[in-house]
Amino acid sequence: MSNQEQNKFLDISVQFVKGIGEKRAQALNNAGIFTIRDLLQYYPRRYLDRSNITVIRDLKMNDLVTVVGTVQACGVQRGRKARFVLMLSDNTGRLNCVWFNQIPYWEKKFKPGQIVAVSGKIGYFGGFQMVHPEFDILSDDEEVSMANFYNTGQIIPIYSSSEALSRVGLDSRGFRRILNHLVKNYLSRIDETLPKRILSQMKLLPLQEALRNIHFPGNLTLLKEARRRLKFEEFFLLEFLLAYRKKKIIEQEQGIAFPDIGDRVYQLAEKLPFKLTPAQRKVLQEIWSDMKKPHPMYRLIQGDVGSGKTIIALIAMLLAVENGYQAALMAPTEILAEQHYLTFKKWLAELDIHVELLVGAQKVAEREEILKNIVSGKCHIVIGTHALIQEHVKFANLGLIVIDEQHRFGVAQRADLKQKGANPDVLVMTATPIPRTLSLTLYGDLDISVIDELPEGRKPIITSWRYSDKRKEIYKFVKSHIDAGAQAYIVFPLVEESEKLDLKAATESYEVLQNTIFKGNSMALLHGRMKNDEKEAVMAAFKDGEIQILVSTTVIEVGVDVPNASIMVIENAERFGLTQLHQLRGRVGRGEKQSYCILIAKKPASEEALTRLTTMASTNDGFKIAEVDLQLRGPGEFLGTRQHGLPEFKIANPLKDGKLLQDARKIAFACMENENDLNFLLQAVKKISFYQQFKHNLSLMRIG
Repeated sequence: MSNQEQNKFLDISVQFVKGIGEKRAQALNNAGIFTIRDLLQYYPRRYLDRSNITVIRDLKMNDLVTVVGTVQACGVQRGRKARFVLMLSDNTGRLNCVWFNQIPYWEKKFKPGQIVAVSGKIGYFGGFQMVHPEFDILSDDEEVSMANFYNTGQIIPIYSSSEALSRVGLDSRGFRRILNHLVKNYLSRIDETLPKRILSQMKLLPLQEALRNIHFPGNLTLLKEARRRLKFEEFFLLEFLLAYRKKKIIEQEQGIAFPDIGDRVYQLAEKLPFKLTPAQRKVLQEIWSDMKKPHPMYRLIQGDVGSGKTIIALIAMLLAVENGYQAALMAPTEILAEQHYLTFKKWLAELDIHVELLVGAQKVAEREEILKNIVSGKCHIVIGTHALIQEHVKFANLGLIVIDEQHRFGVAQRADLKQKGANPDVLVMTATPIPRTLSLTLYGDLDISVIDELPEGRKPIITSWRYSDKRKEIYKFVKSHIDAGAQAYIVFPLVEESEKLDLKAATESYEVLQNTIFKGNSMALLHGRMKNDEKEAVMAAFKDGEIQILVSTTVIEVGVDVPNASIMVIENAERFGLTQLHQLRGRVGRGEKQSYCILIAKKPASEEALTRLTTMASTNDGFKIAEVDLQLRGPGEFLGTRQHGLPEFKIANPLKDGKLLQDARKIAFACMENENDLNFLLQAVKKISFYQQFKHNLSLMRIG
């Protein structure tokens, strides 16, 4: 079958598959399953086989088990609270399964004679029981005995099914029937997507065999190999797209070469009040190596909070200016943009570099003057927020763009800034460390630099967490340090869903603290609803030492730099994510004093919240924190899928399958040098399910 014919077959609507029809097709469409391709890639969520089933006579209290049995009886038991009880037997004993809600649903679902698999925790109430177990009806045929089930040795796939799917007969059994029909009758129509050389090199099953054994495994070994093959393919074809994108950039995209370092770069280095760390110097060398080439630079700088990314960005921007081009830095908030502006003005003083700040809150006359300076080329460096990407902002000759805290911008916003110049170099910065395996998928075609050490003299921040009943002692500790000359942040949560309540709580707490333990100390309140000039005035006063204690919501999460602030208290810390806690903590520890971060949590904290709190107390390493955060939230939520444009994997997991991902990346990039592999894969890559989505996002996501 030709590639075109195969694609046509795989893209046939599920409505025309035997056993589906219009009504079921609509339910499948609502679940994101539209084509035969989608059905074949609707992989089982788990499997039943004799090795992972517990017989009833071996049950023990509190065990998490799967039991398979025949329904002996089922019905409603009345009492203080009605409940539906199903009695299972597997010839070694009996087990009751109990449901307290949706009783009419269960009455329709079960009947005597069915073979049912149930999974859950074993309890005891007049005998062993499971309350609200997961279940799967394996057979409605009373002639299929339990002995027959055990003797077949069959591995049974269990598919996810929503209530809407179950209503139209697409429970796990329904999916098995349909997929069995597809696999038996149409699997031979599917062509291989990987070159034979790679199949041999990685010892992978052919695609048809992998699909057959992912749905209906011949044995556990074949199931394992099928999963490995399909995971590798997802990783490999993604990495191939990224490698091919990078190849095209090198071969076709004409960029800007910046051949000269320039005197002012050396002058800046001499006047800095600190020495660059070896890690900073290494990253600068990597950036300079890119900028000399006549191809666009696409480089990501990862560095923990306080590692010194800002000076790296400034030197790179000065390199562009020294070669006759403009540079722009886009920050996610006005507070951060203004801080960068003031820092750059201070460091570039006496170097005859014109720096402008462009944010949304400026007056019309001031803004028009700034825009005039940018379009004329008088402005060498412009720092701003989303205001930079507005249509009326024109540059004379933009040569370098820097995106700070890139995860705070959408792919379209980042692309809009890139369009302001003729293929400018792109430098992306993040203080949110991304574990290596995840960065290979998200930034597979970017060059990555890591600043993996803090500036000399930085003391590790001492972090601890306490329940709220210790608040009085905590604030006494803070008071003693404030009276000794330190400054402190007290941070309250503020989330969109409960913004009014959160703001009220922060404001009331501020008033209480101001009139009790911190009476006599200078305090201020900072939150996102304040006018920009009010926020700026508060931050300026705090930075100048006029304010000793800043009570704030999370508007200070990124970029605020006050070296004398050495204490941070985070209230309701159980409500914050790990990355957010780490970013907030990074506001202290920037001066010579020993710094402290104290997390106050309400009782009872969830198990996940306790993991976050203990992780923060045990390490200052952002990459270790990111690993835990990724484990807790999963790749999609960790990255924010809508922001980064990366497709969801069907079966692969970058966190759990890191070695396979690295192998796939290595082989994919090697294929760029093999003409036969390249031609084969350019056709094959169009067959993967996320190709169209990824193709749409590819040109956008490449600037971070």
